[in-house]
This record gives sequence, C-alpha cells and structure tokens, in this order.
Amino acid sequence: MPERVVDLRSDTVTLPTEEMRGAMSRAELGDDVYGEDPTVKRLEELAAEKTGMDRALFVPSGTMGNTAALLAHTRPGDEVIFEELAHLYNWEAGTYANICGLAARPILGEFGIFTAEQLEEAIRPDNVHFTRPTLVCLENTHNNAAGSVWTPGEFEAVSSVARQHGLKVHVDGARIFNAAVALGVEVTEFTRHVDSLMFCVSKGLSAPVGSLLCGDSAFMEEAYRARKRLGGAMRQAGIIAAAAVVSLEKMVDRLAEDHDNARRLCTELSAMEGISATQAPRPTNIVMVDVGGLGWTSAELIDRWKKLGILCNPRPPTRVRLVTNRHVSADDVTYALDATRQMTRAETVSTAA
Repeated sequence: MPERVVDLRSDTVTLPTEEMRGAMSRAELGDDVYGEDPTVKRLEELAAEKTGMDRALFVPSGTMGNTAALLAHTRPGDEVIFEELAHLYNWEAGTYANICGLAARPILGEFGIFTAEQLEEAIRPDNVHFTRPTLVCLENTHNNAAGSVWTPGEFEAVSSVARQHGLKVHVDGARIFNAAVALGVEVTEFTRHVDSLMFCVSKGLSAPVGSLLCGDSAFMEEAYRARKRLGGAMRQAGIIAAAAVVSLEKMVDRLAEDHDNARRLCTELSAMEGISATQAPRPTNIVMVDVGGLGWTSAELIDRWKKLGILCNPRPPTRVRLVTNRHVSADDVTYALDATRQMTRAETVSTAA
C-alpha cells in the first residue's frame, strides 16, 4: 500500500476527534437499561431537540434503528412502500421481510425521489387479496442515488398523500444532516412532515458508533420494545454516547467541506477522457464514477486506484462510488485527481502503442 491513502469508500471510516476521545474518557456513566446513564439521556434529549421530535432512542446501528421503526409502525403481513433503490430495501439484509414479516412495494423514483402522484398510484385499495399498506419509507440523503436530497416540500407532498390513506412515514435519514446543510435548512424542516426518523452519528458526523431513532412518545414506546427484541439494549453506553454528543454539537456545519470536495471531484473527473462522474441535482458528499468509456470494469479501476492509495467501493459493472469525509482534505482531492490523470494518460499511451 502506498504511503498516502485517500479513503473514499465511505464516510463511515471517519475516526473520532480528539474532543470526542476526551469526552468518552470523562463520560458520566450508569446502567442505561435501568435508565440511569446520564450521558445517554443527554444525547437522546439533544437528538430530540435537533430533530424537533418528542423523544429519541440511542441504538448501535442505523440498520437496527430502521428495523425498530418498522417493527414499531407495522404488523407482520403489512406492506411497506420503498423507493426502488432504497438502502432499507436493498442493503439491510432483508430485515423488512425476515425480521418484520413485511411485504415490500417499490416505486422507482428519479435520483431516488418519487412524487406524490407516484405514491398515490402505488397505494392499492383495501382488498382481501392485497397486503395492507401501512408505512412509507423515504431516504434522505439517498445513498444509491449519489447522495440525492429530498426537499422539505417534496416530503410534505408525499406525506400528505400517505396521511390521506392512513399511512405512517418513516425516514431513513442516515445522512439527514448532509441534506440539511446542502439546502441550508434545519433538520426540523424535514421532520415536521413525518412520523419517525433514524439518523447516524457514525458517518460524516464522525462519532465511532451509533444512531438515533426519533419520533413521538407513543411511537417511541414501541421502538424501545423493538430495540430490546433486537438485542440493542446497552448498559454503560454513555462511553460512546459522549462522542455522539460532540458530533451533534460540533460536526454538523463542517459537512459543507465534504460537499465542496465532492463537487470538485465530480467536475474534474468528468473532464477526463473516458470517465463520467455524476452527482445528484442537489448534491452532497457522494459521487458516482463510470469508467466504461475507458473499457474498464469497476474491479479494474479499484485495483488501479488501490495501487495509488485511492480507495473506493464498487458499483458494477463499470461504476464506483466515492464518498468524501472529514479525513479527505482538499489536498487529498488534488492528489487523487492528479494521480487519475496520470493513470488515464498512461492507459491512452499504452492503447495507442
């Protein structure tokens, strides 16, 4: 491995800051199952305040938070509506089916965003032959759609249709703070239109572990039971909650730096012959890169970049995903771009020869 590494696989690779490490070492602790951990309580109160929701629940992972939300909102045999490329539908080990016992009805959106009209068409009438729809899941930002951002207005339109049909709305908001920073709004602008939200502190916000599930008091009672069923009840969890408190207090605004770096990566990679780089119309910190024009596969690009210290994740057959994060500086972006230019030039010369 080269001396220099530019890790663009995910913003989950971020390490805790020195302030987080200090907070963890000094954290007041108690048994959270008994409701006695003051640091967990502080985190959950802060998360509820930031999202404008009644209560929040600290969980070990985003997948657990989403699964707990599904369990709290639905009954086995119900139908849940997803966007077709949604993380909850594609990347969370099928928990909606194999743990929650739900049927899925996908809607293909544009950059991960479907319209109120599409939702209206997807909601089938009450009929004994059909599964009963009870929940709509939105993803903001949308991972598989290059970090695409739903606007509060789009949330409002879709949620209005859901409520007309008696459906609840849950948000997989793993990167909801990226969405808020990209649009220059508070997270509450999104949450006032929905019933529940899960967000991660362990991605761009740089905490080492954890996510928060937020909603009204009645929902949270069910979510608390669901967390227990999933094995998510923790004891002296304040030691990790302390880092999450710092992430919410100190790490939100700096997400704009990641967005700027991603924008530059996209623009300059696209200018290289044989490479196509794209972001969503409302971009954040994710870039999709296609090297089909060079005749390369995803695996070939990953191997070539890895030799130069540039790491990314595949989206076969010819694409990869790049995710900027706190450990990728503007100088790292320059290195990655210069290295790629040299790599593609060498390939052009070799092919011509």
